[in-house]
Amino acid sequence: MNSSKAKRPGPRIVVRSSGIHGRGVFARRLIREDETVCEYKGEIIGEAEVARRYPENMQGLNHTFIFGIAHDHNIDGGSKGNIARWINHSCAPNCDTYEKDKRMFIRAIRDIRPGEELSYDYCIETDERITKEVKSRWPCWCGAKKCRGTVLVRVPKSKKKAKAKRKAG
Repeated sequence: MNSSKAKRPGPRIVVRSSGIHGRGVFARRLIREDETVCEYKGEIIGEAEVARRYPENMQGLNHTFIFGIAHDHNIDGGSKGNIARWINHSCAPNCDTYEKDKRMFIRAIRDIRPGEELSYDYCIETDERITKEVKSRWPCWCGAKKCRGTVLVRVPKSKKKAKAKRKAG
């Protein structure tokens, strides 16, 4: 064995069983605030393909690996995806997301300790009123003190108006 070779530190993050839901992504070392953790990768698909692959189940639970970037530019982490697809939602996350050149990245919003599960707020937009029935289709299991009970958020009225203007013009 050649002792002059430096040991490789191994991956910064790993997938394992989650206390939030199913699989989760965990830090293997300290991740500093504002550090980019990883890119959310997957097949780029349009709106029609999103609807075909992930139709909303009106009678049960819904699940998606879709990250919408722009109209007809969605990243499907369920197809050709990477470790990022296993990062769970939380209403009190330790990460957020940012877009750069139609690519999506996950970054730490505070220091994350080794062994801690990574999470971000999915903020899946809906213009539907968020009732108990809607929450049951799109639940959140984060357990945060101020958990809103769903991964959904209402589309702001100003955003709805802007979309309507773009469609009309």
